[in-house]
Amino acid sequence: MQIIGPISFDKVCARFRLDHPVARPHDANTNQDADDALRLADTTFGTWSTVRLSRADVRSVLLPWHLSEGGGLELVPRTGRTVGQAADLLRAREAEFTAANPVCSAKLARFRTSAFTSLYLTTRPVPHDHYADLPTSDGLVHLDGLHRMLAWELAGRLSPREELTAYLAGDPTALARATAHDSAPYSTTGGLRP
Repeated sequence: MQIIGPISFDKVCARFRLDHPVARPHDANTNQDADDALRLADTTFGTWSTVRLSRADVRSVLLPWHLSEGGGLELVPRTGRTVGQAADLLRAREAEFTAANPVCSAKLARFRTSAFTSLYLTTRPVPHDHYADLPTSDGLVHLDGLHRMLAWELAGRLSPREELTAYLAGDPTALARATAHDSAPYSTTGGLRP
């Protein structure tokens, strides 16, 4: 992870709303939920930074509970799962997941070839029910971009170099030191729960 520098919450919101309008007409639009999550993160952490992420950084992002847009198979349990773990699970159970989770699967299919857009993350879980059972240690934690990160990883589009822009709530300094030493805050292998 490369820290670019601080950014105001107003600029973070402007970028988010440009890429993800709350009123955009598409199936299962959750942009209002993401907008609410950004506000909660701002209240909780109070500082934002622009960072650049590599594939390893993205694979280490911890995802909160995700019931696959109301589908039949839980993609991420309440205890969390990294992007890498979720992508590996999707690869291993693609047909089953697609059949059980049509809305989530459609989002993943749409984003596989979509242009890269900014991600929104925190350095620790926010105080919200979907994040309540996540580890509380510092690391990259998802606010917005779950389907995009997974789709880009599944399509093999993520670069080993720092290429994706993200807006990060919280102090990124300790995370930058950890990633500089190749010690991701969360494992990206193993630990898959069916």
